[in-house]
Amino acid sequence: MKRSKAAVGSALFFVVAPGTVIGVIPWLLTGWRIHDPLPYWTPLRVVGAALLIAGVTVAAQAFVRFVVEGLGTPMPVAAPERLVVGGLYRYVRNPMYVALLVAIVGEALLLGQLSLLAYAAVVVLITNLFVRFYEEPTLRRRFGAEYEAYRRAVPGWWPRLRPWEPE
Repeated sequence: MKRSKAAVGSALFFVVAPGTVIGVIPWLLTGWRIHDPLPYWTPLRVVGAALLIAGVTVAAQAFVRFVVEGLGTPMPVAAPERLVVGGLYRYVRNPMYVALLVAIVGEALLLGQLSLLAYAAVVVLITNLFVRFYEEPTLRRRFGAEYEAYRRAVPGWWPRLRPWEPE
């Protein structure tokens, strides 16, 4: 796939998929209403804003990595031609999903809407099922031993302290 096509496809998918997960659904659940679940919540709002910004930034970087390194998109119908193992993928196999969860937790703290933590738990469950039963088997079939070596070396959900160096 041409890089320009991959870039356009990834940008559109970024707006639709993460935009729904960290934008539309939290808005439907909260209406962006700000609550103060406990006194002195303001410091947690600051932490929430930082987590939200970090989550969106990391997710965007993960999408860019699919274009630059993989010559494809995160969409299964326009999957990358090469296994994406650079950048943040050297620390954790699923930086995009981890980033979206961090963003949702950030929104919960920023808005004081603790119901978003329950939503985050649902996203964790759905994401884990998707990764385990669709994504990992697909990557095994598509990339074989290269993916297996990567899977053994890089944790799926909790980042390594040092980046993985492929041999």
